[in-house]
Amino acid sequence: MNVGVAYADKFRQVWLKLEVPDNCTVRDAIDHSGILEQFPEIDLTTQKVGIFGKLTKLTAPVSDGERIEIYREITADPELVERRDT
Repeated sequence: MNVGVAYADKFRQVWLKLEVPDNCTVRDAIDHSGILEQFPEIDLTTQKVGIFGKLTKLTAPVSDGERIEIYREITADPELVERRDT
């Protein structure tokens, strides 16, 4: 089955499309993607993960076509950042 794994740091975004075995979990897909080698700062013990913007667990099964997202901590408090006028 085909899935995507996405992560973004301050400087770049990566969305890897890959084929994984059936009955794959979120953790299996992340490991299979190689993204942990590209971004050694990722710590899955503390960072949250999701599928299409909804938080999920590393043990959750994935389905064909899903996008697994690895979230990083928010570095700015949105209540303290000045609002930009558009």
